[in-house]
Amino acid sequence: MNPIKVGLLGIGTVGGGTFNVLRRNQEEIQSRAGRGIAITMVADLDTARAREVVGPGVEVVSDARAVIANPEIEIVVELIGGYGIAKALVLEAIAAGKHVVTANKALLAVHGTEIFEAAQKKGVIVAFEAAVAGGIPIIKALREGLTANRIQWIAGIINGTTNFILSEMRDKGLDFNVVLQEAQRLGYAEADPTFDIEGVDAAHKATLMSAIAFGIPVQFDKAYIEGITKLAATDIRYAEQLGYRIKLLGITKRREGEGVELRVHPTLVPAKRLIANVEGAMNAVVVNGDAVGTTLYYGKGAGSEPTASAVIADLVDVTRLATSDAAHRVPHLAFQPGSLRDVSVLPMDRIITSYYLRLRVKDEAGVLSQVTRILADSNISINAVLQREADEVAGTDAGAGEVTPDQTDLIILTHDTTEGTMNKALVLMEALPAVLGGVVRIRKEELA
Repeated sequence: MNPIKVGLLGIGTVGGGTFNVLRRNQEEIQSRAGRGIAITMVADLDTARAREVVGPGVEVVSDARAVIANPEIEIVVELIGGYGIAKALVLEAIAAGKHVVTANKALLAVHGTEIFEAAQKKGVIVAFEAAVAGGIPIIKALREGLTANRIQWIAGIINGTTNFILSEMRDKGLDFNVVLQEAQRLGYAEADPTFDIEGVDAAHKATLMSAIAFGIPVQFDKAYIEGITKLAATDIRYAEQLGYRIKLLGITKRREGEGVELRVHPTLVPAKRLIANVEGAMNAVVVNGDAVGTTLYYGKGAGSEPTASAVIADLVDVTRLATSDAAHRVPHLAFQPGSLRDVSVLPMDRIITSYYLRLRVKDEAGVLSQVTRILADSNISINAVLQREADEVAGTDAGAGEVTPDQTDLIILTHDTTEGTMNKALVLMEALPAVLGGVVRIRKEELA
């Protein structure tokens, strides 16, 4: 049987890795797919560089639409990224009857509903394992491996840049801005790291996992997104003293009869949890299902060959299924299209979690009782309290603000409450004369 012919749109870091891994492991991949897989056409604006990567025997063009128009190409791999031209090209490839493999989480998180509907009508596959957590096969696990389960919640470290920054802040006691510059120097962070450090990249990925886990349309516009730019090394240190570590998590939870939580934010996680010990640029996703319990998926979330591993896994799946009846394929979002549920994503003030609070206060009698009275009146139960002596707090890092000897830090861990209730309590706390400035609030998840 002749190899299935693949057209590659974009041959940058991931595209180059895909080409090289496919060529290097060609024999093994063919044995698994039952048919050869050959990239025969590549589109890239830098045609000279593209020819250096692929060598002779592969057609290189500057116009991506030439790849889509080629009747011999059966699978189009989109590795351009972004929402603009990538969306147009993916929809054009689908309209032309081509199967699509993409690593573009932003595109699918925002326009996935339209793209999956178009693919369904045309009877083609849109595969996107590489869009979430790089080389970790989390999409396949959620869509196929955990089919028997009613997924309860997912929590994931799904952005390597932010995890590297938080690991460095914890290990070296440095503030965010210092570590960000180091991450950029080492190549872990982009020159413009906004999507990473503000949590947008993680939210794209969490949106896709949420849709697959709960059988709902992709709803990125309803996700709550908070990055790590305001985190101080002081809070990371205090969290450690209390037995927690701070990670940027993408979290989605089922709330029976109410809706789905979908949020990304810094989170205190007990240090004894495996996910709390994921360091550097690594990714990890924890999934809780009613039958299987809690499962953990760990590995490299980015990079040339780890992401290429996921792209090629999709190519193998499409090759196996290309001639099958479209009605019997695994649905794009795990649930049959007619079974997707119109379940709302809950607004942030209705989410339920526990909290870490840090208050910079005057070092005087009665302050703690005033604060705890507000929490008690708000029906917020206290889990733990840590009060630092003035001489311990003085001279702490700049990220927590200047400290004088007549000030102290009051740290409180709470039990579960709603975000809306906590918001009201914070307003009352910040109005106390003894509370100096805003209260630092970081959400906490036990992940038990």
